[in-house]
Amino acid sequence: MPDDSLRARIDTSKPHSARFWNYFVGGKDNYEVDREIGDQIKSIFPGLVDVAVTSRRFLGRAVQYLAGEQGVRQFLDIGTGLPTADNTHEVAQRVAPDARIVYVDNDPIVLAHANALLTSTPEGRTAYLDADLYDPEAVLEAAAGTLDLSRPVGLMILNTLGHVADHDQARELVRRLMAGLPSGSHLVISDSTATSEGMIAASEAYNASGAVPYYVRSVEEIAGFFEGLELVEPGVVRVPEWRAGSEGAGVGAGGVDAFCGVGRKL
Repeated sequence: MPDDSLRARIDTSKPHSARFWNYFVGGKDNYEVDREIGDQIKSIFPGLVDVAVTSRRFLGRAVQYLAGEQGVRQFLDIGTGLPTADNTHEVAQRVAPDARIVYVDNDPIVLAHANALLTSTPEGRTAYLDADLYDPEAVLEAAAGTLDLSRPVGLMILNTLGHVADHDQARELVRRLMAGLPSGSHLVISDSTATSEGMIAASEAYNASGAVPYYVRSVEEIAGFFEGLELVEPGVVRVPEWRAGSEGAGVGAGGVDAFCGVGRKL
């Protein structure tokens, strides 16, 4: 349970992105205000549920690819959100028990549940940082307490950059994070996109709810985050289409308004 100082920082009068997303993926760590806006948005744009579900599946495939095919043993997951099934450390350590994972978020509701993210295999390690995406150098310095930043790292930023209103600033934050990681590191990004009128309307309704705003971007803007990196095939695509393999494209692949990619630092 959260302590008194954390409880005082948790605002249950307004929707919250981590709780809202938790509701959409079938979790129980949400409040009535989150469910109300969730139901309102589902009535406007039911496809957002598919975005939530397929984005979570993409995380699993991306981590499996990095740990299994690229030999990555370290992960830095920024904008962690609330724990659900198959978190980054669970997927990575199934493939490589010695994997090390650092989760980063600065949200009190996520911090209150952080212990669920701190389980680990005996061979590996997980850690949680109460830190801010807007201070990349501080994030990297703190992560170096668990990760060896002279060795490749999988940098995971999923469904988080939409909270940065200015696209140029978002790109600069990503650039600064990648600048602190060595060659062979990978950047993994997914975000909702302004690729349908329904998604744009859903984003506007969410932002009008009093929650911290989330801005949907164009596919070209998502692709811009990978500038200077070597894109892993199949490039920047809708989240259900990235290396789906035997899993198949999944729910509503052709219409999911979220794009993703994985890029390698040379």
